[in-house]
Amino acid sequence: MSRIANAPVQLPSGVEVTVGDEINVKGGKGSLSLAHTELVEVLQEDNVLRFKSTSGDRKAQALAGTYRALVQNMVTGVSEGFTKELELQGVGYRAQAQGSKLTLSLGFSHPVEYQVPEGIEIETPSQTQVIVKGIDKQLVGQVSAEIRAYRPPEPYKGKGVRYVNEHVRRKEAKKK
Repeated sequence: MSRIANAPVQLPSGVEVTVGDEINVKGGKGSLSLAHTELVEVLQEDNVLRFKSTSGDRKAQALAGTYRALVQNMVTGVSEGFTKELELQGVGYRAQAQGSKLTLSLGFSHPVEYQVPEGIEIETPSQTQVIVKGIDKQLVGQVSAEIRAYRPPEPYKGKGVRYVNEHVRRKEAKKK
């Protein structure tokens, strides 16, 4: 049985949840929705959401925990938002945000242009720092991973795009 589904989701003030064919969450930063399934029952009491599986099979119990985690992330997103920080390490590696475009100089013969998707905000406080912000946790993580994929950190010199506080395992160079 899922233990995650047993934990209730607390709704902070300013967050509204409506449950129907979709679970809609509205807050100060925006609104998100999630398709609802018959295998999971959502009970709303005051400022608390509880999740239960409608049947005893393993799939329904697993989905109850999954839906609870997804709704918790939606509530956190519309009330606080999510951020991921990336840093560029390497000589000449730079980033610059211009509206809905992120221009990266990553040692290629051309600058890399990344089109920022709807619902994501990108800031560059310095030339080697990129901050990805948004209310959808999955989308923030996906955009961060796509930016990192242009030049992942390499193990010999450590050059590349990495998450802040990411540990890159270094290798020793070949010896004669």
